[in-house]
Amino acid sequence: MKKIILVFIVFFIVPFVYAQEVNEEYIKAHYDKIEQYIPMRDGVKLFTSIYIPKDKSQKYPILLNRTPYTVAPYGPDKYKNTLGNFPQMAKEKYIFVYQDVRGKWMSEGVYENIRPTRSKENKALIDESTDTYDTIDWLVKNVSNNNGKVGMYGISYPGFYSTAGLINSHPALKAVSPQAPVTDWFIGDDFRHGGALFLFDAFRFMYTFDAPRPKPTTNANAPKGFTLQSEDYYKFFLQYPTLSELKNKYLSHTVKFWDDLAKHQTLDTFWSSRTITNYLNDVKPAVMVVGGTFDAEDTYGAFETYKQIEKRNKKNNNILVIGPWFHGGWVRSQGDYFGDIRFGEKTSLYYQQNLELAFFDYYLKGKGNFNPAEATIYFSGMNQWKTFDQWPPKEATPQTYFLHQDYSLRKDKPSQESAFTEYISDPNKPVPFQEGIITNRTREYMIADQRFVANRPDVLVFETEELQEDLTLAGPITADLKVSMTGTDADFIVKVIDVYPDTSSVTSPVSDKIVMKGYQMLIRGEVLRGRFREGFDKEKPFVPNEITTVKLTLPDVAHTIKKGHKLMIQIQHTWFPLVDRNPNQMIDIFKAKKEDYIKNTHRLYFDRNNPSSITFSVL
Repeated sequence: MKKIILVFIVFFIVPFVYAQEVNEEYIKAHYDKIEQYIPMRDGVKLFTSIYIPKDKSQKYPILLNRTPYTVAPYGPDKYKNTLGNFPQMAKEKYIFVYQDVRGKWMSEGVYENIRPTRSKENKALIDESTDTYDTIDWLVKNVSNNNGKVGMYGISYPGFYSTAGLINSHPALKAVSPQAPVTDWFIGDDFRHGGALFLFDAFRFMYTFDAPRPKPTTNANAPKGFTLQSEDYYKFFLQYPTLSELKNKYLSHTVKFWDDLAKHQTLDTFWSSRTITNYLNDVKPAVMVVGGTFDAEDTYGAFETYKQIEKRNKKNNNILVIGPWFHGGWVRSQGDYFGDIRFGEKTSLYYQQNLELAFFDYYLKGKGNFNPAEATIYFSGMNQWKTFDQWPPKEATPQTYFLHQDYSLRKDKPSQESAFTEYISDPNKPVPFQEGIITNRTREYMIADQRFVANRPDVLVFETEELQEDLTLAGPITADLKVSMTGTDADFIVKVIDVYPDTSSVTSPVSDKIVMKGYQMLIRGEVLRGRFREGFDKEKPFVPNEITTVKLTLPDVAHTIKKGHKLMIQIQHTWFPLVDRNPNQMIDIFKAKKEDYIKNTHRLYFDRNNPSSITFSVL
């Protein structure tokens, strides 16, 4: 009878415990909550919520998340619905710590966007790394039942704060996972790409995020987001051709960082002091950088953070995980599809179970045998995880495709003595970045069908014949364009596209009515503001009608274009309103007037002396 009872317990009660839903009631039942103001070295106190397991049978490591996005709910009797990045983490029993960063929400002090890092040039008393150090020091000395080991994680802006914790890190900090980290707001993340302003994202984010907060406040007092009555952002931003008009009418309550954008239009010390990767020397904790190949906000940040730690720390234990995800998709979705593209497996669940949980369990609890590859990368197209001992893979070789006068894309170099195509780009009729009425900046634009612009006369389209074998792209992409123009400046947008065959029977996961015959799947797109073609620290006008080289590097990709598909390149000069319009003149864009936006007649060359090309890293 005792054996029968034991079997009942094992097969019925135990599964019930593990299947128990993680919600506010679960957290209340398993954790005690403490709210604490933790003092920093300059006397400023930061609001911190601490969740400690009720089970005192063992000591637990601390998992710290520092955020500008609020640690709500506030109040010692109000609990989060879950802890950590995903529900299973709450069941693993860590001491979870959430902190409002300096100057945000309930913390004291003055907030500064991507606060500069202390250095020989910047002798400030505090920065985000010192706030992290002081927080960890207080936690390990004052929180009961901790085992003296601390981990950090964070997605997007909290990813930046995780990265900052690596600088002159506290000895107790053993494992850090910057995920889609804000890294470089001038070259590749969020609000500037290639020196061009990402207008849509910058305006809507700064409308609320940079609003003044004169004293600590709770979520109930949060500023309201921007709403658009016409529901057409393309039309809205086109009505405000000058950025100063846009600021004066809509951003009078929140102009600090917008004004900083206007004041610092080259890569000066304002930006370099805020580029966190410049300071990632002597990194001691184990690091797992995580990102998504289809992350609209911070694709660049994940790859660049990993590469800079590798470059500057030859002995550091630093690994990279990249999946086919949107921003935070590794914990905000199951990762089995994105947009119209299926992946055939729940990639996010694989990551959560085999990588993130295992990473923190191993380094903070000594649990398991975590021995991952240097780089674990999911390749869309082939829909398969692959592992490498470095990234980009040493097995990858450069492969160059040349643009030809017949709009083909081939490996052979042009042989004509003189060849070019001439076309007009009009900033008053810009190419939309998204199909239909633009009511929002969707995350799916990163992977969307590009046929809606392929027939525009200001979009150049080059493609290969049907591929006779799979083409696997693994790493950065470089476009080398030979151009001339009638204006003195222009933006250059290059898009890399996987063209499905006309016979494709694949259907979209979001609508069985969408059969993807001829689908032009965006793999990667990026912009370079032409004035920065010789370096982001200086502006150089184009000489009208003079042939000039423009080189544009696109963020890394991990994608297989299957046999029977085609590789396509699209080149254009506007991508609106994702990117602000270039007036096509070498003037201060933040001060440009409506009449300053003029047409530009472009020539793209492809002859033996001036070949235009694009180079991939190919497995």
